Amino acid sequence: MKMITAVRGFKDILTDQVDTWLRIETESRELFTAFGFEEIRTPILEKTELFTRGIGESTDIVEKEMYTFLDRSDEQVTLRPEATASIIRAYIEHHLYAANPITKLFTIGPMFRRERPQKGRLRQFHQINVEVLGIEDPRMDAELLFMLKELFAKLGVANLRLYINSLGCPRCRPRFREAILVFLKDKEEILCDDCRRRLKKNPLRVFDCKIAECQAVITDGPELLDFLCADCIDHFDNLQHYLNILSISYEINKKMVRGLDYYTKTTFEIIAPSAGAQNAVAGGGRYDGLVELLGGPDIPGIGFAIGCERLIASLPSMKEIQSAGKLQLFVAAMGEKAELFAYTLVNRLRISGISAEMDLGGKGLKGQMKRADKLRSGHVLIIGERELTDRKVVLRNMRTGSQRTLDIGNLEASVINAMKER
Repeated sequence: MKMITAVRGFKDILTDQVDTWLRIETESRELFTAFGFEEIRTPILEKTELFTRGIGESTDIVEKEMYTFLDRSDEQVTLRPEATASIIRAYIEHHLYAANPITKLFTIGPMFRRERPQKGRLRQFHQINVEVLGIEDPRMDAELLFMLKELFAKLGVANLRLYINSLGCPRCRPRFREAILVFLKDKEEILCDDCRRRLKKNPLRVFDCKIAECQAVITDGPELLDFLCADCIDHFDNLQHYLNILSISYEINKKMVRGLDYYTKTTFEIIAPSAGAQNAVAGGGRYDGLVELLGGPDIPGIGFAIGCERLIASLPSMKEIQSAGKLQLFVAAMGEKAELFAYTLVNRLRISGISAEMDLGGKGLKGQMKRADKLRSGHVLIIGERELTDRKVVLRNMRTGSQRTLDIGNLEASVINAMKER
């Protein structure tokens, strides 16, 4: 019978990789909580209108990449391609703004885009998303970047580059749009088909094109920073001021835009040069009009997303993170009485919070020790007929090689104490 494999672009996260994922998630949750954020979990399936209205119909995501289909009620639904729109939908639907004028939320989970699979770009990928709603002060923009920098430092990711830009506001955009159209008037034939279509719908999207010929065309094009209104100039200047106060290094990338229509003012990307072609490990910005666009009150917002797969690719050493192992104790038992004693001991230790394992397949001591080694057990306890008679067992630390003798009469408590001292 033919083997069934995973869908192209969808990848299993195997047992030897889970430690890395857990470490990233744990560090994120602890840091975000310290900064006053709360976790939210939204469905992976949403009404398609949420993304066409929120992300923008002229974006690559909506035009080409969404997994959209009709359900059995003929309602058009979409697997979420990003998290911000879903979080804003929940924020509006459940009136979270009424409970707190400033709401800080984060979520961790899978997103779905039908792109060409390659390293750092999967069709099911995972993101850590952080959103702040209810404040437009540039100090919050800088604070988010400070928190993001600290998270990467905790994970040991080095040599990151932060790029910032301002995309202005609805008052700035019309003049910039006209300047783009004038600049590209005689260059339209050089552009790719997508960019020629973008010119009619949203000329700013041309700056987000990754095709080399289009990139070359816009090199000498107009820059949005030259068209900012007074308020946006002041916001961008203050952002830089607070980044300097927090000792955050950054570069201004005047050509940088984001692939989503809802961004305004502050936008940023964090690049990890070691991650290869898909090297943008985090990005985000301000979206002050999105809540109102999706049917809520006029409330400002800012957020970012971290690509988990790309972050893992830029970690210093996955093997180093995985090498510790999760199993605390392996009990090797020889003989029927010893196996029964070990069986009871192992299960009692487990409900006390100790990760413990034993062999149920009738292997000899050599085979059991091989399994303990394969499981990377931190400690091994050997129990046989002699140990039961002498009422003494030896607990061996497999990392240091040290041993200690434990009394069998109080073995459970002694093992628990030994694990706590580890």
